[in-house]
Amino acid sequence: MSAVRGTSVDITTEDGTVDAYFVHPDDDAAHPAVLFYMDAFGLRPHLRAMADRLAGAGYTVLVPNVFHRSGRTPVFDLPEFIDPAARPEIWDQILPVMLALTPDLALRDAAAYLEWLADSPRAADGPVGTTGYCMGARLALRTAGAFPERVAAAAGFHGGGLATDAPDSPHLAVARITGEVYFGHAEGDPALPPEQIDLLDKTLTEAGVRHHTEVYPGASHGYTQADTAAYDAEATERHWTALLDLLDRTLKRPRS
Repeated sequence: MSAVRGTSVDITTEDGTVDAYFVHPDDDAAHPAVLFYMDAFGLRPHLRAMADRLAGAGYTVLVPNVFHRSGRTPVFDLPEFIDPAARPEIWDQILPVMLALTPDLALRDAAAYLEWLADSPRAADGPVGTTGYCMGARLALRTAGAFPERVAAAAGFHGGGLATDAPDSPHLAVARITGEVYFGHAEGDPALPPEQIDLLDKTLTEAGVRHHTEVYPGASHGYTQADTAAYDAEATERHWTALLDLLDRTLKRPRS
């Protein structure tokens, strides 16, 4: 893993300024870009550490505060170690903010994030990848569908609500995806029951999208988040292998 250089940046959108974490290899070169979507707990030290690891593998990474309409980071008052079972009141802060981020608003923001990356001298020309965690998996899937000319790879891990019966369900965006997709689901995840996994797979297949989905045995919703009670070290390393394989395959060589 190479040394990295990270900094806080501001991104101008139609709805105000987004604070974000931006990190890239510590050199003067341009590297393939990855748009990294946070989970519901927000932009915090653990996510910056994840972005650093991704940058150390040779990528330029942007992690926006997608809850910017509710304030700059930190949006929520969270403990260093997050255990929602011990502090269920955490969700009283988070759920209203999550619900306020509608698909239309999220995609309006995504356009600004992608434009910012395109203008960055640290981001290589060409398509980008995107990855997301928990609610971020939905954002990654929507972004890949809304900007097929820009997104060559989309990954999601322990995502929830990916294929519901809602008229704006994320899985309905897959028909427009031209890149490759990977999902690493948590086993027995109440946020993504088996029927949603099946519907997502069926929709991807029928749309002709190159994809691979897996269920990680024994892993809980949130398994990649080391500052939470859901963390699973083995599943997290499996996630890194899958994510880097996807990005290396799609961003570091021309697509066929």
